[in-house]
Amino acid sequence: MYRLLSAVVICLLMTGAAVAQEWDEEIKEYIAVDAAVVAIENVTIIDGTGAQAVAGQTVVMRDGIIESINGDIPDDAHQIDGTGKTLIPGIVGLHNHTVYSTTARTVHLNLTAPKMYLASGVTTIRTTGTMAPYAELKLRHGVNTRRRLGPRMFVTGPYINGPTGPKRAVSNAIVTTPEDARRVVKYWSEEGVDWFKVYAHISEAELAAVIDEAHKHGKKVTGHLCSVPYRTAVALGIDNVEHGLYGNSDHYPDKPKDVCPSDLYSKFAEFDMDGEDVQKTYRALIDAGVAMTSTHAVNEMYVPNRPPLEQRVLDAMSADVRTEYMRERARRAELNEQLEIELWPRWLEYEKNFVDAGGLLAAGVDPTGYGGALPGYGDQRNYELLHEAGFDTGEVVQIMSLNGAKILEIDHETGSIEAGKHADLVLIGADLASDPALIRKVEIVFRDGVGFDSAKIIESIEGQVGVK
Repeated sequence: MYRLLSAVVICLLMTGAAVAQEWDEEIKEYIAVDAAVVAIENVTIIDGTGAQAVAGQTVVMRDGIIESINGDIPDDAHQIDGTGKTLIPGIVGLHNHTVYSTTARTVHLNLTAPKMYLASGVTTIRTTGTMAPYAELKLRHGVNTRRRLGPRMFVTGPYINGPTGPKRAVSNAIVTTPEDARRVVKYWSEEGVDWFKVYAHISEAELAAVIDEAHKHGKKVTGHLCSVPYRTAVALGIDNVEHGLYGNSDHYPDKPKDVCPSDLYSKFAEFDMDGEDVQKTYRALIDAGVAMTSTHAVNEMYVPNRPPLEQRVLDAMSADVRTEYMRERARRAELNEQLEIELWPRWLEYEKNFVDAGGLLAAGVDPTGYGGALPGYGDQRNYELLHEAGFDTGEVVQIMSLNGAKILEIDHETGSIEAGKHADLVLIGADLASDPALIRKVEIVFRDGVGFDSAKIIESIEGQVGVK
């Protein structure tokens, strides 16, 4: 009886987006624009298709949909002067947990994470592993029914890992047989999750079972891999791989089957980045249509004295979290690990070369590690780091918007500034193309044509990250 009731409840949760409801009173205070027709005039557009910035544009939204670009402004439109400002598509975050961790805690940020994502310009997220699937399903329902403030959500089931990995909180669905794997996938598919994520110590047999069962239920699978190399996972039918080079054991010589080598990262400094073995991996991914997710914001934390300290990041943290983060940051700076310094440009180069070869790259913050990559703020940092990797502005916006939408199969609805798509847009109070750091100057974030005041949302969560 419980399972029957649960299935009915989840069905209602999934259909919540179609139910037109008034905004909850607590959300209304953050709304800056709520008009049936909105026109942003004389704004610079970076449209998400890979094209470069175009100045002097006019975008009209009607009933939550982009009606026209450079068309006539309706007489009843709420007009916004975009002079000196930039409009980009809403960011689609492909590794955007509501889980957050430092060296001392791993917590579910049910309140602050969705607010920070939206305020930072992230209008769609895939959670990519969770400790609390029911909490995220409930949060998704709250966002869909306008009772919670946050981005559109694609919920990933619990991390699925093998028994040889560290017994950590994040590895909360340990499978030891293919039957175990199928049971976990079947259960959470019926409960309403959208994706599954496997973790670094999954075996090949269990991964095959996860993929097969997920596909039977119309779900997809991504992975933070290691025990299973990328090319093997591609052959098994995986849909997405996480962290770029970071989880790839393809290039580890004589890797034992189903084992994640403890010295994997030291080997990353040795292989030829332009060699045939790397090209073989790129071809396998590209030919199978398997995308890669970039998570530079979390990888960067392990490089001594990176990222640059931002006061807004420290202000968002609770006092204890700030102490934990600064203590670990100082420790790593003192260690000055040369391997991390040497590997950093290789993380960047591997993904740039993948895209140059024809691969599909998206991005997400992964707000874990030891706490410096916050929800939303870390997505903005990714924007800067993708520029550091060598991508131009048009390419970076595309990676962080339309590419993510393609992987989620919602690119016909969102991900670029095109007539007929949802009005998921970010108004930035600066000429973004002139400096990647200006991505922090978000003023208004539109979700389905409703504009939210970024500064007000951020003010409401200061001092709470790590607590709520």
